[in-house]
Amino acid sequence: MQETYLGEFQEIVMLAILVLDDNAYGVSIQKELKQRLNRDCSRGALHTALTRLQEKGLISSEMGGASAVRGGRRKRYYTVTNKGKVTLKAAKDSRDVMWKAIPNFSLKTV
Repeated sequence: MQETYLGEFQEIVMLAILVLDDNAYGVSIQKELKQRLNRDCSRGALHTALTRLQEKGLISSEMGGASAVRGGRRKRYYTVTNKGKVTLKAAKDSRDVMWKAIPNFSLKTV
């Protein structure tokens, strides 16, 4: 199987989708990133990341039902695929290996 590499933004978007579970759609993902990481992202940046993740087969999406509150528009809900979960785990494992290899890591200033 070809290894898929994730950018940092793609990784946190996938993690937000997993945190949100059945409620992962564009606006809720944006809010999750802001709330947990104090990170703002534009709709365009998020849409680009979601599109690329779908193209890689790391996430999937489906349309929800229409809502009067949204003027009859439907939300697109996202889920992380099994391939996506494997890729996230590999990314985490790689980072953990590197963090553990740092000798005497300290946040002291010189």
